[in-house]
Amino acid sequence: MKVYFKGLNKFSKPKQIQAVKDFVKYLQTELPLKDDVYITFKGGRDIKMTTGVRRPGSQIFVLADKRLMIDILRTVSHEWVHEFQHQKMGLKGKVQNIGGPVENMANVLSGIFMKKFDKIFPHYSPVIYEEE
Repeated sequence: MKVYFKGLNKFSKPKQIQAVKDFVKYLQTELPLKDDVYITFKGGRDIKMTTGVRRPGSQIFVLADKRLMIDILRTVSHEWVHEFQHQKMGLKGKVQNIGGPVENMANVLSGIFMKKFDKIFPHYSPVIYEEE
């Protein structure tokens, strides 16, 4: 399984790019995927999404412009959970159920993964919280 990134130029600092890559490696240890994943960081909402969306073909799109790094990573994590639900749990099609079990799972796990990543990789805290 490999992750392909597009739009990493949305991040102005090399430490931010490394944080994104290491966060995705961490996600792979928590929720391993079998198929390649394509993560695209967008400058605007030129596709239908709020802050991120998972699409067929293992594609994840994340809004990056004018957002804090912690929010961007949480969105990556949220959409990663949805990809896991499709690849490993057999979820089919698009689910639009605000407050439903599929969305709740993504919300809960993405919050947990953010906190664990921050604890395991404290050297990224200044990057995540944009303190440097």
